[in-house]
Amino acid sequence: MTDYIAPSQRFVACTNQDVLYGFGFGSLDEQPAVFQIPDFGDRFWVAAAWDHRTDSFAQMGTQYGTEAGFYAVVGPNWNGEIPDGITGVFRSPTALAAFCPRVFIEDTAEDRAAVAALIPKVNIYPLDEFDGTVHEYDWANVPSFPVPEAAAEGEIHWVNPDTFFDQLVDVLATVPPLPGEEALYQQFSALLDAAAADSSVKSALVEAAREAEQELITPLLRWEHNGPEAGNGWYSPKNNSAFGTDYLTRTAIARSNMFENAPQETKYIFTDTDVDGNQLDGTHSYTVTFAAGELPPVDGFFSLTLYNQHHFYYENELGRYSLGTKNPDLQFGNGGSLTIYVGNEKPADAPASNWLPAPAEAFSVYIRAYWPKQAIIDGTWLPPKVERVS
Repeated sequence: MTDYIAPSQRFVACTNQDVLYGFGFGSLDEQPAVFQIPDFGDRFWVAAAWDHRTDSFAQMGTQYGTEAGFYAVVGPNWNGEIPDGITGVFRSPTALAAFCPRVFIEDTAEDRAAVAALIPKVNIYPLDEFDGTVHEYDWANVPSFPVPEAAAEGEIHWVNPDTFFDQLVDVLATVPPLPGEEALYQQFSALLDAAAADSSVKSALVEAAREAEQELITPLLRWEHNGPEAGNGWYSPKNNSAFGTDYLTRTAIARSNMFENAPQETKYIFTDTDVDGNQLDGTHSYTVTFAAGELPPVDGFFSLTLYNQHHFYYENELGRYSLGTKNPDLQFGNGGSLTIYVGNEKPADAPASNWLPAPAEAFSVYIRAYWPKQAIIDGTWLPPKVERVS
């Protein structure tokens, strides 16, 4: 939480360069976790908490009017007492939960300095460490886990088809079925019992998992599989972080850009193509123009991020991976329009501050709208055209 996330990370695809991130996991049936939130004043922040299915179950942030304080996050089977001094309680439907505070920061030295005193007060720790006082932590000293040398250019391969059905045994025992899923769980358990008793059944399962990885999961990296059309060639999910039994969307987002906020917190809109349906490619240049009065309608902030073909940043000399609210030096047109220039080479007749560098090969672009207004939630606001100019 000391600066924007490193472009070299391969832990999860499609991170943003608008916020300071924190991330961690909690085993909440052992004991609750305490989410410690300082007073951010007018600064935008949001803190997600996801269950084992990556569904959001807590509401904390600027848009909720969340007060500074200590928030207990408890598991489904924990029945202890919450001590005095806890400001609020959120209950996860699963024992394992993930946490992710996001704190907006402008891309300036001045704003980094302004937020420096607040960030150490953002913390999360086990309930038995709670004493009613603010626990500060120097996040510059957090342990570092470098990308494994064996990792490819894409996201670390977390799910191994060869061991998927071995791990599923523990998952089914850990994650209770949603209402209506009881019969599915019984079918899965019967299948796993059969595999344990017959090696030929186990071999068939492994082969099916390998085929699914290649034929079903891998193509889900394409944005057209990640939500309905949003206009002008863009796509956008409507139930991110609130998937329920929509297994396809949940799987697609896990493959392409896992750990999204809930729809009312963040609207995600993305495309692999220009407005004519052609793959975005760095051998061409493009413009993305927001007409006057047509910036993404938000009460928080927006950004346009560029990702390479693996959904990670294209590392460039400017260290520039997105443009938006965080960039006070963006230049607007005389009428108030905003054009962002996207390409491998800096355009000759455009403001340097409005250039988003692209790789020489395929890439995609991605709009984030934090604390979106109704027009962007219901789809009446249309994202801008991505137009090829050369």
